[in-house]
Order: sequence, then structure tokens, then C-alpha cells
Amino acid sequence: MNDIWRYTGLPLAISLAISLTGTLAPKSWAQAQEGDEDGDAYIETMQIIGHDQSLRRESGSATLIDELTLETFKFDDINRILYSVPGVNIREEDGYGLRPNIGFRGATPERSKKINIMEDGVLIGPAPYSAPSAYYFPMMAKITAVEVFKGPAAIQYGPNTVAGSLNLVTRPVPSAREGLVDIAIGSDGFAKLHSYYGDTIGNMGFLLEGIHLRADGFKHLDGGGDSGFDKNDLMAKFRYDLDGKNFHQVFELKLDYADEHSDETYLGLSDADFAVDPNRRYVASALDKMTWQHKQLQFTHFLAGESLELATRVYRNNFSRAWFKLNGFKGGLVNRSLQEILADPFRDDVNRDFYRILTGQQDSDALRPYQQLVLGNNDRDYFSQGIASDLSVSWPVWQFANQIDIGLRLHQDEIRRNHTVEDYIMRGGRLTDGSGAMLAASGTNTEKATAVSLYLQDTLTLGDIDITAGVRGELIDSRYQNRAAGEADDWLKKTTRIWLPSLSLFYSVGDDAGLFFGVHEGFLPTSPKQAPDISPESSVNYELGGRYNDGELSLELVGFFNDISNLKEGCQFSSCGSDNDTEFNGGKVDVLGVELTAAYSWTLGNGWEWPISLAYTYTRSEFKTSFDSGFDMWGQISAGDQLPYLPDHQGSVLTGIVADSWDVNLVVRYIGEMLEASGDGVTLSGQHTPALTVLDMSASYDLAGYGLLYLKADNLFDTQKIVSRRPFGARPGKPRMFQLGYQYRF
Repeated sequence: MNDIWRYTGLPLAISLAISLTGTLAPKSWAQAQEGDEDGDAYIETMQIIGHDQSLRRESGSATLIDELTLETFKFDDINRILYSVPGVNIREEDGYGLRPNIGFRGATPERSKKINIMEDGVLIGPAPYSAPSAYYFPMMAKITAVEVFKGPAAIQYGPNTVAGSLNLVTRPVPSAREGLVDIAIGSDGFAKLHSYYGDTIGNMGFLLEGIHLRADGFKHLDGGGDSGFDKNDLMAKFRYDLDGKNFHQVFELKLDYADEHSDETYLGLSDADFAVDPNRRYVASALDKMTWQHKQLQFTHFLAGESLELATRVYRNNFSRAWFKLNGFKGGLVNRSLQEILADPFRDDVNRDFYRILTGQQDSDALRPYQQLVLGNNDRDYFSQGIASDLSVSWPVWQFANQIDIGLRLHQDEIRRNHTVEDYIMRGGRLTDGSGAMLAASGTNTEKATAVSLYLQDTLTLGDIDITAGVRGELIDSRYQNRAAGEADDWLKKTTRIWLPSLSLFYSVGDDAGLFFGVHEGFLPTSPKQAPDISPESSVNYELGGRYNDGELSLELVGFFNDISNLKEGCQFSSCGSDNDTEFNGGKVDVLGVELTAAYSWTLGNGWEWPISLAYTYTRSEFKTSFDSGFDMWGQISAGDQLPYLPDHQGSVLTGIVADSWDVNLVVRYIGEMLEASGDGVTLSGQHTPALTVLDMSASYDLAGYGLLYLKADNLFDTQKIVSRRPFGARPGKPRMFQLGYQYRF
């Protein structure tokens, strides 16, 4: 833990030195920000994309979903929010978005581990370097903006630069007294209570926010039982504004606590049972549950002058989780994975017996130990901590505008696994631990990483052309220790040093249109546990596009090509149904695609508005070599095979009618069929998820000073198809769900 803190003096010294001298800018903050009466300009700067509706000049793909858009549908599920962003590929799992699987531009979405997930500019994953799988994800009710970066726009954020980054912006401290009470009830026992209150008195401001979210769940267990969840989040922010002669400064402290109890499972259904009732759950999953707690502390210092902005963030995140779940059958004389059994329950007598035990139709045979069910408790503790400084300076070169961005982050994270397993038997349609089996350790190890990350980016404006050149460095020292009894407790050490260049151009075609091109190197580190023969993922990524915005109509068309020289994937429970966390190399892969976004709003009579926006993505992928792999999503690969869970076509259309006191909105999304496995020789070879079209609706009515009444319907036509068969059997998306709510703002 002390490794990281002995380095923190440099960014803090830079930040404090600039804040104390106050002599680097000739003009005061008040003069530089003339007309900004509320003093909130720093909020936009801390967000990575501003809110200006004119033509954006960044050379790279960046998407902002602002608070107004988020409030339109009031989605609590990040998956439903990101379906409106082109280039995002998602594998749904539980229907509520509790544990998202998100990828960008063909990156495998498994546990969102190939993208950087940030909250207020800070990596929020439990252990982003040591164990990047995102088992924790922030509650969306406290998020006021979502930012997505792909292509060269993502080079400022790491360590993962293959796919891109996702930044979630929490509610800022208000400049005046402000509050909200939001109460909602809905289908399947859904309930939400969300409230916040904040104010600024003089130079001191505060924000207190709390969220409770629960549901009984839409799945029903054979024999009865829970399948829902309870989630809570409490956040406090304290902010102090300091105006100086040459600079404006903001000091902010954020404290956050969140927890979850969910009766979720990895066990799905056979295809035949799914066709009869997609929301059924077998009795063998009756004891499955996830519990976790997350604690966050973040201190931010922001400083701005006429030509300089500096943000320094010190952070610490602690995450503890325990997932007690069905792992499979004990095996021994007969070994069959749950995936094999549910893929063909009546292939032979063995599969039939296993299937009947899973469904409670047959008791476990005491004379056949392999019919015992193994339940595992994946108990893990994580932390991540560090300090990061981002400096932006306007530094003219001759008569040309020039902006230099520099960032330095010192980071450390760790995961400690304490996994155990226990044998159960099926008796009278119920799970019981009466077999006399002892609790046993199944995985006891520690992985940790210390990383120094830095980037330098320079944007030079030559008339209508912006040229941006940058480089990112990732200097990683990682360690792995097997703490199991009888194993050597020596630390295995690994060092990674890599520099990732980027270059991009933006050319203005008049005031309303522009063309852009970018190329950057992609990188994805291996985990500390992996042997040196597992190489990091590496690629060279290209994009070419254009955008148009005349203040009414906005368009953006981007083509991308990811030339992956070495693809890397990992096997974990959510994908393979095992705890071995093994990683695999897949060699050369090409991913290419086209992304389109468009938006326009018509003005109708009676003050009505008719907005419409669309997003569309076409993607193709191809392995360039043939090989055999032990990875369940690949198998025996032949050159030309495609990546799993990557649809060729996907898109969404959002439209509605907006009046002075009411609005009605619809969003329809389409996701094409997706491969479950790329090659031959594995259980799900040749299987696809079917194409899916879903319609969501929202409506609200302003009660003229007495609050807002709203109605939501997710999946209005109750369309349920198989969204995945991983890790064990067919899984449904969320069925039709209604929600009625009331908001009061002051």
C-alpha cells in the first residue's frame, strides 16, 4: 500500500505550487470567465466533453449523453443508455444491468474488462490493472452525464486503449439551494427512492444524495424463492471555491458508500425450457446470491486561469464481494459441465439424470458421488488508490493556436481471492447440505499492480486544420502470490513498459462541417497471474469520418478499422463457468465497421417539438489465422471465423413529442444475431443469439409547480429472446416492465 504514496509528492507539489504562486496568468478568473455568473464553469471542464452544441472540433469519436437525455427515459440500466451510442456492443446477462458486459468496436464485452470505466475521471473498476472485470458498476440515478471515447480520443485514458473509455459524471454541487425527491413503483416489486439536497453559502457548497433501488425479480424459482435485488447508494460532496487574482480554484471532497444484495445466478435454461417459459429458474439455483459493499473517497483540486487548467484527483476505492452460486456437479467418474448438460439435456442417460437433478425432479444418488452439486462462494476483496493530475495549457506557436495536454497518474490496486466450495445434494426438490461434505478452499491468491501512467498530447491549429499528436506510457509492475496451503508463497513478479503513439487531424469545411482522421496504438495488459508466454493485446486502430452541425441538424459518419496483431481473452466464470482466470492469445484479427449518428428536431404548432435521433453500427470481424484454443468462446478457429457476441448490424431510433407541460418518447433498438462461439469443437459452436427488436416508452406531465408525474414502459411489446447462453444455459432479457413515478424538484 505504501508503494504508491511515496510517489504522490510530485503531482501534489505541481498543483500546490501553481495554486500558491498565482502569477502564471495575466488576467483574473473573473475576467476570463466574464458572464459566468453561477461559477459552475469548472464542472464542464472536469467533464471531458463540453456542452457546446456547435460543431465539435475534436479529431476522434466522442459521445456525450447529457442530463436532459438521461432524464427522458430515466433508465437505471447502463445497457439501455448505451444502446443509443454507435460502436458499442453489449452482451446482456441479468436483465437489470446489475453486472454489465460492454465492449466498443468489437472488443469482447465480457464483464466490460476491455474498456476503461471511470467515475468523475477516476478509474472505478474494483482493480483496473490486476483484475479488470467490472463486478461493480455505479448506480445510474446519481449520474448526470455519460461520456464515451473511441479511437484517438481514448489515448488520454488507460490502461486499456484497444477499445475506448466510458466516463460517468456524478451530480455536481449546486451553486444555489436545490433538491429532488423521486419516488417510483413498478412491475415485479420494483421500487425506487431517490433524493438529493445541496446548497452553496458563500464559498462553501455541499451535496447529499441517497438512492434505494429494489425489485422482486422477474424470474420465478421452481418451488418458490427470491430472484430480485436491493441496492443502496449514499454520496456526499463538499466544495470550496477560492477566487484569486489570476486563478479560480475549487477544492472538492467526495465520499460514497454503496451496497447490493441480489439473488442472481449463472444458471440459465435449456432452449426447450426457454421456449416454454423464459423467466423460469431451476431449483438448483435457489441458494445463489451476490452481496457487495463499495466505499469511495476522492479529493479533487481544480485550478483555472486564462490559459491554464489543472485538475488533481486523489482517490481510494474499496470493494468487497461474495457470490455464492452453483458451480456444477462434483464430477469424478462422470464429468459434465452445466453448459454441456443444458445444451442437450436428453443426449444420453447421464445428461438426463443431471438435468432432472437440476430441476428437482430427481434426487441425487448417494451411491453416485458425481451427482452431488458443488456450490462455491467467490469471496473477494479489492482496493484501488492513486493520484492523477491533468494539465491543459494554451501555448501559442508563432501566430498559431496550440494546446498542450499532459497527464500523470500513480496508481495501485489489488485483488485477494478467498474462494471456497461445498457439496450439496438434491432431496425432495430442495437443495440440502446433508451430504456431510466439508468446506474446501478452491482459490486463495493475491494479484496486485503498481502503475505509472502518463500522456502528452499537443494540438496545433493551422487555419482550418487541427493536428493532434500524442503518446501514452504505461509502466506497470505486477505481482502474483498463491496463498493456498502447501503452495510456495513467493511472489511472481512481472514488468510491462510500453509507449502508445497517436496522431489525428481535423479539417473544417466551413462553419458547419468537418472531416477527421486518426490512428493510434491499442494495448491491453495481461493480469499479474498470467505467464510471460501470454502476450498483451496489441493493435493499430484507424478511423476516418466527418461531422456536420448547423445548430438544428447534426450528423456524424465514422469508419473504423482495428488491425489487431494479437488478440487476448480471458476465461472466467461469466464466460467459461470456471474460476481459473486463464488468459489466451488469438493472434491476428481484423475488425472494421461504420458508425452513423443523426439528430434533428421539427417545430410543430402549439409549441410542440418533434425530435428524432438515430444511431447505427455495422461491424465485421475476421480471424486471420487458424489455430486450436482452450478458450470456450473460440475452440478450433479457422481463418475467416468471426468474433463472438458481435452483431453485424445494430441500431436505435429515438423520437417523441415534447410540449410545454408534457412529453411522450419512444426508443426502438435492434440488435442482430450474435455468435456464441467463434470456432468448432466447443459446446456452443454454431449457436447464435437471435436478432432482437425492443421498444421502450416514457411519458411525463408537469404538475405546474407541484412536481412531475411520469410513466415508463420498458420492452413495451414484451419481446423476450435468448440474449446469451453463457455461462450455463439460455438467459432472457427483461420482460415488459411498467413504472409509475413522481418527482418533486426545488
